[in-house]
Amino acid sequence: MKSLVIVESPTKTKTIKKFLPDGYVVESSMGHIRDLPSSAKEIPAKYKKESWSNLGINVDDRYDALYVIPSSKKKVVKRLKDQLKDADELILATDEDREGEAISWHLLEVLKPKVPVKRMVFREITKEAVQEALKNTRDIDMNLVFAQETRRILDRLAGYTVSPLLWKKISPGLSAGRVQSVAVEFLVERERERMKFKSGTYYDLQAQLHKKGDKDQFKADLTYLNGKRLASGKDFDENTGKLKKPDSVVLLDEAQSKVLVDDLQEASWSVTKVDINVQKRNPSPPFITSTLQQEANRKFGFSARDTMSVAQKLYEKGFITYMRTDSTRLSSQAINAAREAVSDQYGDDYLFERVRNYTKKGKTAQEAHEAIRPSGSRFVHPSKSGLRDRELKLYDLIWKRTISTQMAEAQLEFTNVTIQATHNGTEADFRANGKKILFPGFFRAYVEGSDDPEAALEDQEIYLPPMNEGDAADLDDLKFNSHETKPPARFTEATLVKELEKRGVGRPSTYASIISTIQDRGYAKSEGKTLIPTFTAFAVTNLLEQHFPDLVDSDFTSALEDKLDGVASGTEDPVKYLDDYYKGDSGLKAKVDTQEEKIDSQKAKLLDLPLDGLEGINVAVGRYGPYISKQKEDDESVNASVPEKYNPSDLTPELIQELIKTEEEGDKPIGKDPESGKDIFLLTGRYGPYVQLGEVTEENKKPKRVSLLKGMDPSDVDEELALKLLELPRTLGDHPDDGKVVKAGVGRYGPFVVHDGKFKSIPKAESVLDIELDRAVELLKQKSGKSRGSSEIKDLGKHPDTDKPIKVLSGRYGPYIKHGKKNISLPKGTVPEDFTLKEAVDLIAAKG
Repeated sequence: MKSLVIVESPTKTKTIKKFLPDGYVVESSMGHIRDLPSSAKEIPAKYKKESWSNLGINVDDRYDALYVIPSSKKKVVKRLKDQLKDADELILATDEDREGEAISWHLLEVLKPKVPVKRMVFREITKEAVQEALKNTRDIDMNLVFAQETRRILDRLAGYTVSPLLWKKISPGLSAGRVQSVAVEFLVERERERMKFKSGTYYDLQAQLHKKGDKDQFKADLTYLNGKRLASGKDFDENTGKLKKPDSVVLLDEAQSKVLVDDLQEASWSVTKVDINVQKRNPSPPFITSTLQQEANRKFGFSARDTMSVAQKLYEKGFITYMRTDSTRLSSQAINAAREAVSDQYGDDYLFERVRNYTKKGKTAQEAHEAIRPSGSRFVHPSKSGLRDRELKLYDLIWKRTISTQMAEAQLEFTNVTIQATHNGTEADFRANGKKILFPGFFRAYVEGSDDPEAALEDQEIYLPPMNEGDAADLDDLKFNSHETKPPARFTEATLVKELEKRGVGRPSTYASIISTIQDRGYAKSEGKTLIPTFTAFAVTNLLEQHFPDLVDSDFTSALEDKLDGVASGTEDPVKYLDDYYKGDSGLKAKVDTQEEKIDSQKAKLLDLPLDGLEGINVAVGRYGPYISKQKEDDESVNASVPEKYNPSDLTPELIQELIKTEEEGDKPIGKDPESGKDIFLLTGRYGPYVQLGEVTEENKKPKRVSLLKGMDPSDVDEELALKLLELPRTLGDHPDDGKVVKAGVGRYGPFVVHDGKFKSIPKAESVLDIELDRAVELLKQKSGKSRGSSEIKDLGKHPDTDKPIKVLSGRYGPYIKHGKKNISLPKGTVPEDFTLKEAVDLIAAKG
């Protein structure tokens, strides 16, 4: 008897094969085998004339979806059909969630099996779990299928109805999304708050003291002055930068702080109050999808997409349970395994006295599911897993978090001591805080936000000598510090995930794709760990807030999610749900049709930035990026490009005036090229300031342009410097070894020298405008390989999707990256030593 088992991925195929008896053939569907049409060419000819064909959804007939098999999946479908021909039963073993259920349903619809069909589900790929699942198969859960299909249709209706409006009114290629647009609005609203923010300045004093008779020093901060609390950051109004209640606090300036420091040098210092309290800390719950994404971002800098990609591999290799879950529940098997691991690793003293259970309270938690944990009835220790790099990091994180749930509470002692300094009628209260870990408990295994629990234990302790009321202290040092209040922090991927979950927008399993999409579509860019909304994000959010407020309303979107959960549980009719959203006078279709006529495309491109004192000046987005427009008295306007390096919050009134001034003076040449007689201009474009040789004419459509070097101030560029820039790339001479030319130039990644296709970065301390041939030859020698063939320049690590290594190599025809069996030349002007993994992944994607 032959049983055909179908899963989603090749990795899962390899793992599950090990646990099935003979006669079971395991194949992969490579994800979904069909979907809504992604383009007009995928729409079958017989449907092309239908009014709804571009949507791929028959909105007039119960939202019947038009599913097609993409060309990339036709070979997969043929292979599965061929395997099914001589099978005696079909077992669908896709993931146990809405997406997995839908994949199984699509397989059933396409393969049309004539043999018995079973649905097999498991949440970890271990021998025990797979064999148990084989004994307890079920039918496809159509409520889960309807929920996935309804979500897919809903997102298609939102995207395909609103996105074309954005193309017409703002710019081609933009997109809107049911969850995506709310996430972008969060970023924009936070950036508006930052731009409106006015900082306030305050001073405080810090004393270095020691108790009389004790040499150990400790720090104490001024908290009260003559019975009145010292002002701190929380006392300032973020919109004015001034105190909210000036009469209730003491605000010190620099002069007052200096006087106070001098006055207290002669003060008497004594302890007036000692508070000691012991607190117990409980470990955090085991990971769910969103908390895993947050913690991996905080600890390792992983993006949400990276985290889910690595977790998927760990699941498919049998190391962890299913990684898409919103339940914090641990099975009895997992609890026993965790407690056993604690005893083995740390001893019974670190084991919690009883089983600790976690139940997530929330309407979305599916308590039949488990939290993310190591798989099996005995957890594999990370050091014995055989995993490496990112997979090891994430597995170690999951292992530590899981076993910590069954560890003893941490016990901490907090000591707060008030020390009063008195002199000439001045009473200044300083506070010293101490922290001691009486028993580390679960801290030994896991400290949130820390890579090294042992090191974190030391960092957490703050020493204070034993003190009692009336003890005298001596002053060793006293200084004042100035502080400025800070604007609200920008979102990171971790905090955006937290905010989305808190507001009930989307579901944790979708957050990785949402955050990737808003970056891929140009609505946000990542700088360090923070997400910064772009000018386009401001324009689109402004339009949606004014004309389609529901699309960026987190409460409205959260209510939609609740109804989707109702579809999954069988309590909500999917057709009525879609009708309410799309049709009728208040439906999305009618709103778009009504609002389209009211939206002025020119006004839609204007950005509502919180900037003062800029009458007659607008910031807008155009086809070639953001620009500043100033209306002149003669009804003409000056348009100045905003260089790509600037974010919306960088646009101060001073910078805007400077960009306009540069543009107004751009038509005046700063000099003349002695060889060609052409004028030289200093201009500003999307990528920043540059010099240009000659005007743009019919005969000279692409005049030579060279960007200013990093750190150059446009005001310092004169004719002499401009001519030097226009010489780039400079020919330095012939290489003494082979007579081939050596040049110096500037590429995307900075200044470089190049010889025979081999590049070398010019050190920051040296100038590309002044470097000579002998120095260039010396630099080129530093990276010359002994081998005649390819030599390795840089190991970038593994591709996040394929897991194959990516290396930068130097070859006969110049630098290139090697990814698996593929070799891809680096773009012209690239400095290979500066090439990053992200740039390599983008280049590989661009080359298909």
